[in-house]
Amino acid sequence: MLRLALRALIWIGLVLVVSVSVLGIYVARNWDRTWDVPEPDLHASTDPAIIARGEYLATGPAHCTECHVSTFETFQHFYDEDAKPVALTGGYKFTLGPLGTLYSKNLTPDPETGIGRYTDPQIARMLRHGVRPNGQASIPLLMPFGNMSDEDIVAILSFLRAQPPVRNVVPENEWTTVGKVMRTFVSAAKPNLDVHPARTAPAQESSVARGEYIARSVANCGGCHTSFNEVTGSPIAPTFSGGNVMEPTAQKGADPSLWFKPPNITPREGSALMKFPDRATFVARFKVGGRHYDGSPMPWEAFSRMAAEDVGALYEFLHAQQSSGAAAPEDPRVRQGGPAAGN
Repeated sequence: MLRLALRALIWIGLVLVVSVSVLGIYVARNWDRTWDVPEPDLHASTDPAIIARGEYLATGPAHCTECHVSTFETFQHFYDEDAKPVALTGGYKFTLGPLGTLYSKNLTPDPETGIGRYTDPQIARMLRHGVRPNGQASIPLLMPFGNMSDEDIVAILSFLRAQPPVRNVVPENEWTTVGKVMRTFVSAAKPNLDVHPARTAPAQESSVARGEYIARSVANCGGCHTSFNEVTGSPIAPTFSGGNVMEPTAQKGADPSLWFKPPNITPREGSALMKFPDRATFVARFKVGGRHYDGSPMPWEAFSRMAAEDVGALYEFLHAQQSSGAAAPEDPRVRQGGPAAGN
């Protein structure tokens, strides 16, 4: 009997060894696989009006300036009244816990370290489908520009191409074994192919249609204000009903132990949205309200540049959503591993 049990254990051990080996080989071959996704036939323009539209999107609602700089202070300095334009040279470090460490890329047209190495369609494919110029899929945290209109992608391309080139060598992303496994099997880490972009964006007016476009395809409001599975990246609650607790930004003066809970912004009683009695008050919060908490992940500086019509459109769109989720606390900060900061 003992001999049979020992033999069974040996076979189980062999099966486990073989299974782990096969899994390891599969991950090694597929975690950084390339994808054959067509490149959109979109190209930058030298038209000053189109470049200006791209600047508005990149420095405002799309807030590219928040991540594609070296430090949070650089991002804030970008919005100082007397500041000179800040180059989007990348290098910002994102620590993803057990998954690894990522670095934002150089978006200046430098021919060796920036986007000067790539064609317009390659960059457009990255924005629309999350596929890098080398064919590898990007990460699920990338801004979801899949349904951004053709004209707005062209505008952003035009703005980026018009910037002075700056040489800045950005470190390669560092994926752990767990991160590589995630990239191999999780659907959210694969190219975004379910996109249906329009040629033009809704008119810039305070309409529900414009608000939906800004919220879903430009500003990514749902990326923070929706709870998701931290392993798969899949939503686990209604969109805009409140997000996962987020680490504070690396801002001087911010307490690293105080994390932030993005609040519910549906029209539920007690939500953050319902704290504003009317559209004008909501617009004023974005335009002149500023940052209330050091370390807040909300890019208030960039959103302050949004046109009043676009902020008003967000207000109208959010009020048109289904009420869901829980009431929002007065203080969004949560002490890591403990109660809210105000408690």
